[in-house]
Amino acid sequence: MKYYIIAGEASGDLHGSNLIAALHEQDGEADIRCWGGDRMEAAGATLVKHYRDLAFMGFVEVIKHLGTIFRNIRFCKEDISSFQPDILVLIDYPGFNMRIAKWAKKQGIRVVYYISPQAWAWKEGRVKSIRRDVDKMLVILPFEQDFYRRWNYPVVYVGHPLVEVVRHEQQKPLKPLPADKPVIALLPGSRRQEIALKLPEMLKMVAHFPDHQFVVAQAPSIPDEVYREFIGNKNVWLAKGQTYELLRQAEAALVTSGTATLETALFGVPQVVCYKGNEISYQLAKRLIKVKYISLVNLIMDKLVVTELIQHELNERRLHEELGKLLFDKAHRQRLIEDYAQLWHLLGNIPASATAAKEIIAAAKK
Repeated sequence: MKYYIIAGEASGDLHGSNLIAALHEQDGEADIRCWGGDRMEAAGATLVKHYRDLAFMGFVEVIKHLGTIFRNIRFCKEDISSFQPDILVLIDYPGFNMRIAKWAKKQGIRVVYYISPQAWAWKEGRVKSIRRDVDKMLVILPFEQDFYRRWNYPVVYVGHPLVEVVRHEQQKPLKPLPADKPVIALLPGSRRQEIALKLPEMLKMVAHFPDHQFVVAQAPSIPDEVYREFIGNKNVWLAKGQTYELLRQAEAALVTSGTATLETALFGVPQVVCYKGNEISYQLAKRLIKVKYISLVNLIMDKLVVTELIQHELNERRLHEELGKLLFDKAHRQRLIEDYAQLWHLLGNIPASATAAKEIIAAAKK
């Protein structure tokens, strides 16, 4: 069968690649065309557009790039029409994907959404268009089932794909970093604009913790010079394509909000969650977003497990204070580790990629 998959971010590329591998395993004649990244292409899909050309973060940034976004939407519709897939699979990235879903439904193309838009955080009314335009929703967070049930929209919980990813990584032989000091991981994000806002704040910690080696997890699509501009002559390393190796060896981490917070928790690394955005975008988001937390760890656990430093709170004084607690307050570290164990339990043991592939194939055959 023919599958068209759209992911618009680095995390979508990761989960999309594992989904593509599972689709090929379950459907020996799978023909897959995608928007995503290097991982999805390596997994056996024909890559149409890379996510680095799609990732615009924040209200102001999206407005600045509206022309590009609309051109991408037009091209996407034309490419889907030409390919004529048996099913369209959308991975997160709601601003773009929900427009494609609405169009696809009118064309009679079946639509499966894998990794739900965060309608529970903001734009709750989006559920109405999801019910109208999406034939099957596959969710990866346990509380999403209850959320959609309140809207009388049945969804399928397939487990969280990061659980199987992290388990697989932990079984690999460890390649030790050549550091002679304990490692602190810096995960400033996968987009240039978020790196520019967060990495300079994170790097201020280098002077405060000279007995530790700071290592930046480099996004595959971002060149070295972008990071070097901020690092300057500081003794800070770059780890390209080694984020999981880095997390397996880190004593603590400063992590941008998003999927990386959950990855860090599943690897058992004490962390501080960092968020800083364009001031106008932040003020707009602050008024629209309904949830208590920005970290997936805290959202899933429904309590404050990891500290969140948001916007003006992301400063040198607060980072120094919170990172010091992670490194030197044994009771604080132990509480985090115990909460991380409970997080594993809540997410369960469902093989997410294989389960999602099975649901997608069934929907395509229907």
